Amino acid sequence: MTVLIVILIIVVLIIIPNVKIVPQAKAYVIERVGSYYTTWSNGLHIKIPFLDRISKIVSLKEIVKDFAPQPVITKDNVTMQIDTVVYFQITDPKLYTYGVENPINAIENLTATTLRNIIGELELDQTLTSRDIINSKMRSILDEATDPWGIKVNRVEVKNILPPRDIQDAMEKQMRAERERREAILKAEGEKKSSILIAEGEKAAQILQAEAEMEAQIRVAQGEAEAIIKVKEAEAKGIELIKKASADKNVLTLMSFEALKEVANGQSTKIIIPSELQNFATLGTTISEMFTDKKGK
Repeated sequence: MTVLIVILIIVVLIIIPNVKIVPQAKAYVIERVGSYYTTWSNGLHIKIPFLDRISKIVSLKEIVKDFAPQPVITKDNVTMQIDTVVYFQITDPKLYTYGVENPINAIENLTATTLRNIIGELELDQTLTSRDIINSKMRSILDEATDPWGIKVNRVEVKNILPPRDIQDAMEKQMRAERERREAILKAEGEKKSSILIAEGEKAAQILQAEAEMEAQIRVAQGEAEAIIKVKEAEAKGIELIKKASADKNVLTLMSFEALKEVANGQSTKIIIPSELQNFATLGTTISEMFTDKKGK
């Protein structure tokens, strides 16, 4: 009985360690008698004691590696420091395990050499303004090179580009000069627009003033014309009324005399009396003398 218990305990101790549960996003590479046997995905698995062993546990998640800055030389012989970030994922655990020794180190060295080759074809200005092109070329080259290792390169990003200090100072001076030039241009354009607006405002004001003066003169002329018309209409009505009253020639002559009297009251020193008024005056004198003679008799 004791021997049976001992055997049972030994069997349990041997079987339990060989029962494995593979978690999500993990893969176990299994070797049997020293050779690749299979790859376990997530779930419950049992390996044969003493024959099977777990060669490598591989993470299937996307991995991000920030590599140290690498010295590179541009086409115009400027040395600069560039560091990159690589986003990759293991798609084949078997190839990742047996494809290359130390895959992460291999990716880092491959990234450095690829970056030097790409930057060596670009000048400094192109390097600073062509990050998207550099990223795209590096991703394509790295993805193709790491395919036999069971690695899929999803993205490559150039993190920092650090030119030499003297180049940075020159670039800062150039940028400062460019900003000052743009500022001067904007200021000149602003002053030009301001002058144009002021001139247009003065022009509009003068036009409005001239139009106002012209309108005022037109109104004054219209008022004078209307006044003259009213006077003439009044005179015409007066004459018409006189005609309707059947005034004879003597009455009209008397009215003319009264008008002459008003003229004489003015500042004129010479008065020309019409012949009709002279006759009327003679007639008046004659009538007066006749009345006088009758009284004397």
